[in-house]
Formats: sequence, C-alpha cells, structure tokens
Amino acid sequence: MFGPTATTSTVKGGTGTAGTTTTTAPPPNERVLEDLDSAALAYAARIADQPPSGRQAARDDLVRFALPFAGRLARRYRGRGEPLEDLEQVARLGLVNAVDRYDPERGSFTAYAAITIVGEIKRHFRDRTWGVHVPRRLRDLILEVGQTTAALTSELSRAPTIAEVAGRLDTPQEEILAALESAAGYSPASLNAPVGGESSAEFGDLVGEWDNDLESVDDRVTVSGLLHRLPWRERRILAMRFYGNQTQAEIAARFGISQMHVSRLLSRALTWLRQAMLNEAPPPWHTSPTDADPRDLRVTTRRTGDHVLVELGGEIDRDNSHRLRQTVVEAVTTGRPTEVVVGLGDVPLLDATGIAALLAGQEAARSTGVQLRLTGAQPYVRHALNVAGLARLMD
Repeated sequence: MFGPTATTSTVKGGTGTAGTTTTTAPPPNERVLEDLDSAALAYAARIADQPPSGRQAARDDLVRFALPFAGRLARRYRGRGEPLEDLEQVARLGLVNAVDRYDPERGSFTAYAAITIVGEIKRHFRDRTWGVHVPRRLRDLILEVGQTTAALTSELSRAPTIAEVAGRLDTPQEEILAALESAAGYSPASLNAPVGGESSAEFGDLVGEWDNDLESVDDRVTVSGLLHRLPWRERRILAMRFYGNQTQAEIAARFGISQMHVSRLLSRALTWLRQAMLNEAPPPWHTSPTDADPRDLRVTTRRTGDHVLVELGGEIDRDNSHRLRQTVVEAVTTGRPTEVVVGLGDVPLLDATGIAALLAGQEAARSTGVQLRLTGAQPYVRHALNVAGLARLMD
C-alpha cells in the first residue's frame, strides 16, 4: 500500500520502560500531500515482472492512493453549473486513464496525471454541459468576462458596463455582447420544466403562439390531392377565384358563360370538396350534360361488319386514359373483328398514360390477330406516337 510513513513512540511508566508501539496520525489541521511520483515509480517496479492478470491489485492501490489528488483538481471547477459529485467522477475517470497509460520513462506521473484529469474535466464541460454549440473562442471569452465582471464589481461597488468590461479586456464591445448572449446557451431552460403552482403547465406552453398556417397544413395537403380529381374547368375556376382573386363576372367572361353558371360551378365544386374531406373515400364526381367541357374525352364506337371505328375527342390524360384503354381493348377482343381503326383527329393532347393505353390495345390486337390502325393524328400527338414506337400503326 502507498501512504504516509507511520511514527512510533516509547511510553515510560512506573519503575520500568514498556516498549509499546503506537501509530500517530498527523494533526487534523495538518495537510498531508501524496508523493505521487514515488508511488508511481513503485507501482511500475511492482508490475514489471507481473503478468497482466497479476497487475490489477497494484493498479487499484495506486488509483486509491491518488484519489485525493483527483478530488482536489475537481474542486477547482466547482461553482460552474455542474454538481461537484459529477466532476469528481469525471476526475476519477481521468485518473484511471492516467494510471493505465503511465510510462515512467516519459517523466513525472504527477504532471501527466494532472494534465489527463484536467483534460477529462474540460471535455466533460465541452460535451455535456453546453446546450448549443458555441465556438471555443467564445467559451474562453465567457470565462474571462465573468472573472473581469466580478473583479470590476468589487472595485467599483456596482455592476460594470459593457464598455468598462471591454476596456479592461481590450476587446471590442461587439465580442463582449456576443459572449454574454452565448453564455445563455450553457444551461438553457427546459421547455418541459413546470411553471409552478398547482397547474400542470410547462414552460414551453408559455413560449410562442398558435400558428394558423401550421394548423392548416393537413387541410392544404388534402385539398391539393382532391383538386386533381376535379374536371379541368372546375379546377381552373377555383384557381382563378381563390388564387387569382378574380370576380365571378371576370371568370364568366373568360369562359364565355354566364355569371350565374360560374356561381353554380363554384358551389358544386366546393360542396364536393367539403364532402370529400369529411369522408374516407371521395364521392364520385357526376358531370351533367350542361357542364361538359370541350377538353373532356369523348368516345364514339361504330361497328360495320368486321371493321370497328373508334373515334376520340378531347384531351387524354391520367384522369381519363383508363376509358381509352377499356374502349380499345374491348373493340379488339369483342366480336372477332379483322380491323380496328382509332381516330385521333380531335385529340389535341395525349400524355404518357394515353400512350400506355394504346400500347395495351396494340398488345391485345397482337394476341388476337386483329389489325389495329391509328388515323388522323395531329402533329403533336403524331410526334408522341413516333417517340413511343407506334409509328407503324399510323396511316
């Protein structure tokens, strides 16, 4: 064991001398410092010829002997917002690391242990105590500002101003203000801290206010998806009315219809959106004959003997391409025709889903041995069909 040397004394009594030996401890007010360098050298000599499994006892003795030294280093950093017990635990961890890494050929164990323990304590402050990331330059300046403020308060008998602190440290006032603001990030208040009293309110309940835009995010996302289910004209009217701030008269003039008709279309679209948002599955949209849009898909099928003519009109997109697929496939597979002609003369727009529908019809025609032809395609549609590899089906 490592420790202070015991002293002996001889007690005399009566007619003889009694050789009673007692151990005298140092007076309570006398501070005994550990000779860590000698203890470390003795530890190194003790484990020199020991296998790794036999060094544990010597290691524990040296760590136990140096614990007061680690405690003194930890107490230097008390009063900085961390419990002393935590600092002592961190210091002891640094002491264990110093003992495990000690090499007597590199110099004094006391100096090495002090550097290792202090470094572990500073790392604890850097990694565990700051609520936000603050540059090291500002952290050092925060300590200097605190010490200078305390010194000036004692000298002036009042709190010093920012200019006085900056003058003492020879630092611009902007950096002093930045340091004071950053100091608030050392130990930020928890949003879950109770406010006090008998209420169950927390500190976070008092911060900020209700954000109506944030509360309506779900509704906005839902409406955005439902708008794509409406016909093109209704979508356009809603956009012009609520995003373009146009009057019903201006919208009516744009579409060539009456203002009363615009009012009915708006009311019907809004009613459908309201019902769709309140139900798990959106209700179907029923189009009346008077509401037909020239851009809607129109399909006419005529059979003459073994020949079938399918005439299309309007734009073909993802909302109606399923009708095109169903019509062409049924025309090819029903009644064993020899030829099916698809007229595209009144189709101004054909997107990828429409091309996919025609490709499905081509595959059905190939499997049944029916000849499929595309006629009257406008330039834009013809170009899309060429890119899709359907040029050989066109006249």
